[in-house]
Amino acid sequence: MAVFKKLVRSAEGAKVPHNKNTENCETVKMPVPSRVYISMQQHIGAPAKACVKKGDEIKVGDVIGTAGGFISADIHSSVSGKVFAVDEMLFPNGAKVQTVVVDTDGLQTVSENIKVPVVTDHASFVQAVKDSGLVGLGGAGFPTSVKLAPRNLDEVDTLVINAAECEPYITADYREMMENGEDVVEGAKAVKQYLNLSKVIIGIEANKPQAIEKMKNLTASLEGFTVATLPSVYPQGAEKVLIEQVTGKEVPQGALPASVGVIVMNVASVGFIARYLKTGMPLVTKRITVDGDAVAKAQNVEVVIGTQVKDVIEFCGGYSQEPGKIIYGGPMMGTALTSDEMPIIKQNNAVLVFGKEKAVMPAINPCIRCGRCISACPMGLAPVEIALALSVKDSEELKALCVDLCMECGSCSFVCPAKRPVAQTMKEAKDFLRKADKKN
Repeated sequence: MAVFKKLVRSAEGAKVPHNKNTENCETVKMPVPSRVYISMQQHIGAPAKACVKKGDEIKVGDVIGTAGGFISADIHSSVSGKVFAVDEMLFPNGAKVQTVVVDTDGLQTVSENIKVPVVTDHASFVQAVKDSGLVGLGGAGFPTSVKLAPRNLDEVDTLVINAAECEPYITADYREMMENGEDVVEGAKAVKQYLNLSKVIIGIEANKPQAIEKMKNLTASLEGFTVATLPSVYPQGAEKVLIEQVTGKEVPQGALPASVGVIVMNVASVGFIARYLKTGMPLVTKRITVDGDAVAKAQNVEVVIGTQVKDVIEFCGGYSQEPGKIIYGGPMMGTALTSDEMPIIKQNNAVLVFGKEKAVMPAINPCIRCGRCISACPMGLAPVEIALALSVKDSEELKALCVDLCMECGSCSFVCPAKRPVAQTMKEAKDFLRKADKKN
């Protein structure tokens, strides 16, 4: 039986090209499109349930979907207008998701229900965050109110703000710091105060020197605040990697960051909290990076949630060539879209569009057992052994090899000289083990 050995700190990671082409592009606000498609699944957990119907008049900030369970989040209208339909939309993961389609009136009339929240303690702070509809804006989409109320709150002393943004191309978080750095600090101060934390660590990759300098200047006089410069190696922004890098603590297998006294939040999520506490406006817009060789003008764009990708691309000058692949998020962990009619959801931080030449997968060759996938894995896993165990459907060996620790970061596939789909195999192995455990 294989023995798992943790290698987070010694793993090489993947030296991916940064391609931060839009780092100096200030965010531009896109006009509201004539129609938006607001999904009820914009977070990890149970989807929200639409609470509006065809023909209803709605305003910006109105709740149009109520949380479907403990791990869920309310959905708010990002526009004013009339509900055209409440329908189902097929998303890239194959799931049919309830979606509220709204014909916008162009007025962006704000709901009379929008009020600045009254926050006096931890409970009211968590309730305010829940009412805002905030989920992790870095990509995962975990409901933030749940994250801010761990069962062992009295054992948590550190907020780690994830500003690594290690995926190629994406600069949305960088722009959050450069444009709204004061909000990030104010949001962090609120989390620190209401959760009674002693330390705030802002982790930023070394390839963002201007952001590092700015955040250091903004926090220089604040007790308990530290800005940590991270190696510019992918996947530095992975939660467990980040925690170990900035605190020296290792999150046990199957445990959450709170188990080692840490809460991790994306930098844009923290900035949003500050704005919500000042305005009461829930999460209805999103800054995304639009880039790739098949889009005419790469830039950072603020869009209303529910805007279709095709409308975003049109705003950026249209396609510069026939697209071969469109991705939600980054090229390492992003999701390939089947259509540019997909809408922007809360946790989207980028739309990348590549031409057919870049979208072609390389030829796959036999594994040469070089071990580069092992060296690159931030969790110290052994993809070659895992692939072998999967091939013989050995669930016990997969469990012993700790395949469930795989974060699907794609480092293994990136470094593989044989161009094997290693990350896909790891995902298949995880899915197989999950199904095997359910049967048992």
